[in-house]
Amino acid sequence: MEDERGFFARSFCQDEFRRHGLKPLIAQCNISWNRKRGTLRGLHYQAAPHEEAKVVRCTRGAIWDVVVDLREGSATRLRWYAAELNAENRRALYVPEGFAHGFQTLADDCEVLYQMSEFYHPELARGVRWDDPRLGIDWPLPDPILSARDRSYDLLR
Repeated sequence: MEDERGFFARSFCQDEFRRHGLKPLIAQCNISWNRKRGTLRGLHYQAAPHEEAKVVRCTRGAIWDVVVDLREGSATRLRWYAAELNAENRRALYVPEGFAHGFQTLADDCEVLYQMSEFYHPELARGVRWDDPRLGIDWPLPDPILSARDRSYDLLR
């Protein structure tokens, strides 16, 4: 709903999620602040029995947001999808359970909001290499800024 003051919008509704077959639970919300353009976080997921779904929004700046299907037996296994999320377009991306997630910042000073369906279990945190040739993800910026952890993930077999 928009008027001369601005707008008001619902950002989450359990009933709407349920109607679309999505997991309608938020157990935890996280914020990722990223100092520099080109920062790449990911590709991350949480293993069974605590796989997580996420709703991701960029509330400041802009990101190239990527999801990768890791589900065994899926017709789209190892395919990826990307979308630009930014503070102006106000889009959100739903990341289902069984998908890895990552993003690259397209501007300095980016803030990303995550709504998670599951609590974080550090012992189940996993990752996939951002530059795995089997995935062939088309990241927009060369020479990303990465954590040591994200650099250390193995290639897919």
